[in-house]
Amino acid sequence: MAGKYNGAMADVGVELDGATHVATLEVQRGPNNHFDIDVLARLADAMTEVADRDARAIVLCSEGKHFCAGADFSGASGRTGHDGAPHLYDVAIRLFEQPLPIVAAVQGAAIGGGLGLALAADLRVATPESRFAANFSQLGFHPGFGLTVTLPRVVGQQAALELLFTGRRIDGAAAAEIGLCDHLVSAEELRARATDLAAEIAGAAPLAVRAIRQTLRGSLVDDVRSAMAHERAEQERLQQTDDFREGVTAVGERRPARFTGR
Repeated sequence: MAGKYNGAMADVGVELDGATHVATLEVQRGPNNHFDIDVLARLADAMTEVADRDARAIVLCSEGKHFCAGADFSGASGRTGHDGAPHLYDVAIRLFEQPLPIVAAVQGAAIGGGLGLALAADLRVATPESRFAANFSQLGFHPGFGLTVTLPRVVGQQAALELLFTGRRIDGAAAAEIGLCDHLVSAEELRARATDLAAEIAGAAPLAVRAIRQTLRGSLVDDVRSAMAHERAEQERLQQTDDFREGVTAVGERRPARFTGR
């Protein structure tokens, strides 16, 4: 495929460079790029489309200040599904099922479900100013987006336990130390470095790359699907608690939460 293909979906920009076979998918909900089921569905549709158009690698990125601040529980983007429609996680699993290697360019914050989105990628490029947090415990509920599987696979069980128990936020340098990001560059170099890495992957034999990826991922898709089902059940249970209501309120009011265990 020669030249470039530019697609347009609401809240998702799509560009495929026919010369390098690299597709760039940009979430366009800046500055915070909160997601909902519709955005995830459009991302999954775009990944399928560019794979059909001979893309060999994907750069996953976002406009604005932050990569993704997860779901916004204070507004419409906090929806997990329409009435009678699939749950958000039924759509999110499609990001793991798609066949192409993904390089995420993580600027600013990747928080909560936003960290889950970053970990749906195979590789992550970040900056010293990038921030990562699985802040679910600070909100009073259970991690989701498959993080109970993907985070330990990337950083190891002990580092994952600490991040999930505390909800602690770490910067790009700390993320690089534990393997949460694979390359650390300046903010000015971020998108270019992610694109160069994706182009290097796309320059290798595509059938071999897909086979290697499938071998290394093993049962990841099945494990994430199973984890999401459990995570969803725990989230729905804990969202009925006083602690969850307090956690969300405290975050909105920018104060420490006063949890009671109820």
